[in-house]
Amino acid sequence: MNVPRTAVGPIKAVIFDMDGLLLDTEGIYSEVTQIIAARYGRTYGWDIKQQIIGRGARDLAAILIKALELPLTVDEFLLVREPLLSERFPKALGMPGAEALVRHLQAHKIPIAVGTSSSRDSLAHKTTLHREWFELFDTIVTADDPEVGAAKPAPDIFLTAARRLGVAPEDCLVFEDSPFGVTAAKAANMAAIAVPDEAMADSKYHHADQILRQLADVDLAAYGLPPLR
Repeated sequence: MNVPRTAVGPIKAVIFDMDGLLLDTEGIYSEVTQIIAARYGRTYGWDIKQQIIGRGARDLAAILIKALELPLTVDEFLLVREPLLSERFPKALGMPGAEALVRHLQAHKIPIAVGTSSSRDSLAHKTTLHREWFELFDTIVTADDPEVGAAKPAPDIFLTAARRLGVAPEDCLVFEDSPFGVTAAKAANMAAIAVPDEAMADSKYHHADQILRQLADVDLAAYGLPPLR
């Protein structure tokens, strides 16, 4: 889909999801989850993964434990998972077009933010190779931020980001890779562009204003923003 489904007024700020959108971390999550599942003779596959992409840590842990019938509590699962993730996150690469888009918007003085279901500590690990361009964001809101009451698909993370940017929610554009993230953006009364994993069906993003294959495909001018080229 190359144009927005509906007319969107001039955008004044842009908010980005992080995992699978700015940084290529979804493969790391899958690898670690399968390591844990294998310890109990279970297999973690796409049928389960598509249910949890974009959710907060405790929500996704609860879904995984039930789906895989793991003999763990949510706290136990997260405790086992943490060192495995922390070991791998510092090697996470950027998603194609992400840094260029962020630098473009910042150079044109468009307020920009990150709104992520990750924790602050996790974010620090994931951005090891990307500190310079992550410093360009005006604010970064994590799921454990004291001003955030609930993780996605609740709108709290995006509403907090908009408030800190000083921009009304209806004047914000969100980039998301997960259906739950799009749900959160629309609940916040924001425009939402979905950039899904290639394995995700477009039908799961029926509520997005636009669906793109990659960030570089965005027509910023359609949203009243300075065009990429």
